[in-house]
Amino acid sequence: MNINLKINGKTHSDDVEPRLLLIHYLREVVGLTGPHVGCETSLCGACTVECDGKAVKSCTMFAVQADGANVTTIEGLAVDGKLHAMQEAFWNEHGAQCGFCTPGMIMASKQILDRNPHPTDEEIRMGLEGNVCRCTGYQHIVNAVRAAAKAGA
Repeated sequence: MNINLKINGKTHSDDVEPRLLLIHYLREVVGLTGPHVGCETSLCGACTVECDGKAVKSCTMFAVQADGANVTTIEGLAVDGKLHAMQEAFWNEHGAQCGFCTPGMIMASKQILDRNPHPTDEEIRMGLEGNVCRCTGYQHIVNAVRAAAKAGA
C-alpha cells in the first residue's frame, strides 16, 4: 500500500505492508533512529512522536494510519541547528542519563506544555506516566519540563 506523509517537514512516499508499524517505518524505511523501540507494547514510550500535533506511541500505530499526516520526531524539533527549548532544558537540567528514553520523554514533555504552558509538578508527572525511565528517578525530567515552561517552550 502506498502512503504519503510529511516527516520533519520533508515529504515521503513509500509502498509499505499494511501491518508495518509506524516506528519500524520511521527507523527502517526513513532512517530516523531518534524514536526508539523499547517494548512494542505501548508501555515504555521510547517511540513517542508527534502525529498531526499529538503525541503518539509509534509502536501502537500502523504506518498506513499515518497516511496524509504530518509527523515530527525528535530529529525534527531542532531548527537550523538550534535545539528546541525542551531539548535545551533536558540538556541543562540533566534530564537524561543513558538517553534511551530521552527522545520519547522530550516529545511527551513537549505535548504537556503544548496543552498547558504552566503545569504543576503533579501535572508534569501525570503527563509523563506513559513514559518509562529506568535511570533518572524522574526528578531531573520534571525539572527540565518546569525549566522549559519558564523559558516559554
